[in-house]
Amino acid sequence: MSAKGVAAIQREVVGCTTCPELRVYCEQIAAEKKRAYRDWTYWGKPVPAFGDPNARVVLVGLAPGAHGSNRTGRMFTGDSSGDFLYPALHRAGFASQPSAISRDDGMDLHDCLITAAVRCAPPQNKPTPQEIRNCFPYLVREFKELTRMQVIIGLGAIGTKAAVDALKHLDYGITPTPWRFGHGTEILAQNGTRRITIIASFHPSRQNTNTGKLTATMFDAIFTRANALIQ
Repeated sequence: MSAKGVAAIQREVVGCTTCPELRVYCEQIAAEKKRAYRDWTYWGKPVPAFGDPNARVVLVGLAPGAHGSNRTGRMFTGDSSGDFLYPALHRAGFASQPSAISRDDGMDLHDCLITAAVRCAPPQNKPTPQEIRNCFPYLVREFKELTRMQVIIGLGAIGTKAAVDALKHLDYGITPTPWRFGHGTEILAQNGTRRITIIASFHPSRQNTNTGKLTATMFDAIFTRANALIQ
């Protein structure tokens, strides 16, 4: 059953020690903390995927934030990216509430699951190519278990590429080839009769949302399209 399979992968993710340098960094951040969060007990471990194991829509992000997911232990929870993402998911009907503060805030995702290319917070939010490769098998295994998945939303170029590469690894043909990243770009993956659409989106990082590169209207359009594809 896919739910059991997804849960088993997440237990492995939390215990992963494949990248010693990231384990040292995340634990150091958890010990030093940010002044605003000095009363928090940081998660400080690899961050598991979050959401509905029967989801038809799957989001693939970049990596946890040092004082966001590395603190809270849940994808896109506790930082500015999540403050932009979860309201959009709520507006689209995928999230039970618009704000994500902690693992026990009551947030529930329906028909949606959030994962990432890398599960540990990297310095400067920039994982190395080797760190992305080390985490890649987890994404491949998740995709294999997510048997109802119809739409993947790649949050940023790295998340989108990781999603396409994982589907290629699972013997999906990719159209167009080559593909180019752009907000709203759609890539079709097909394996026999199974078709999955990858929708690329700018990442909801502060750098993109504060400059207007990604607006709420632009982001909502991504989830409107995802909803249309699964209906």
